[in-house]
Amino acid sequence: MDKKLLDILVCPICKGKLVYKKSEQELICKVDRLAFPIRDGIPVMLEQEARQLAPDEEV
Repeated sequence: MDKKLLDILVCPICKGKLVYKKSEQELICKVDRLAFPIRDGIPVMLEQEARQLAPDEEV
């Protein structure tokens, strides 16, 4: 994932910072507890494509 792209991407819902989880190929929003997938190197920043983080899942 390109560092410059990570610096400008924000959560489409709350406009908050995202955390890149390389092993899961996801961008995590800690505020909304959503994980946005990265498919073929492209972040999918759609709310309906995001998965809700489990209550016990560490961010």
